[in-house]
Amino acid sequence: MRNPRNRLVLVALASAALPAAVCAQLRPLEPTPSRLFLESGNWSAELGGARLLDQRASLAGEVGNLWEAGNFTVAWRTGRVILEAAGTAQRFFHRTSTFNAPHADVEPATDGRRRDSGDYRLATTVRLTPYSWPLSGTIRFGTRLSTTDNTTGLDRDAVDFFATIGAARSWLHTAVAAEAGLGIHSTREQNFEQDDLLLYSARAEYEIGGLIPSAAIVGQKHGTGHSEIRGLEDLGEIRLGVRAGISRWVRVEYVKGYETFSPSNGFILTAGILR
Repeated sequence: MRNPRNRLVLVALASAALPAAVCAQLRPLEPTPSRLFLESGNWSAELGGARLLDQRASLAGEVGNLWEAGNFTVAWRTGRVILEAAGTAQRFFHRTSTFNAPHADVEPATDGRRRDSGDYRLATTVRLTPYSWPLSGTIRFGTRLSTTDNTTGLDRDAVDFFATIGAARSWLHTAVAAEAGLGIHSTREQNFEQDDLLLYSARAEYEIGGLIPSAAIVGQKHGTGHSEIRGLEDLGEIRLGVRAGISRWVRVEYVKGYETFSPSNGFILTAGILR
């Protein structure tokens, strides 16, 4: 999309579609698909799943093992703009213990099992720096859609908004990327209806032949002016992985949570394509 006017119209339409109310997150926001700015390609697609142990479901007041099936990301680059759709088709939760009474509108699970759709996200990323620069500076904004059922206790039937600023660079066999920004979330507290969270992520990769080891952190943090609000707790994960393949790949990541409401450990498996 070479016409600057067309790009501005595209960004304006995406901004207008973003609602003002937001929701809690069971899982942290996934990073920007910055590979489309760093490597030759106009679109990418990923599909996979995850197995996460000792995940806390805050609204249900339970600890359990979580399966995520049908994690997907589809991203398309047109000029300086990346349009992204992502989400999780289904989540399966098996309770191992409890730590709190469920929220008032959460239905009991007598067999200890809960299932729900995951969240679905739409985002727009705009490259701010010229392509002649080695560093790709970006701004990303988007929304999570209200596709979950608040009565299951895994997530909320609401919508959230996020906006981040990021940078990415690749040289020789190395690629690094980082971003940070704001997540605006509604709460279930009548006297504290909205909370603003810091969203952050960082990733480093190094190519060795057809294998690409990686290390990443991803999470969210509440402000210092108050304690954590139920359903909006701090999240944080370290991910160590390896990817096999360049334009077509399979990636396995080991997950280690370092916040109370993140899983103790787990694995993420993803297959993808870049064109």
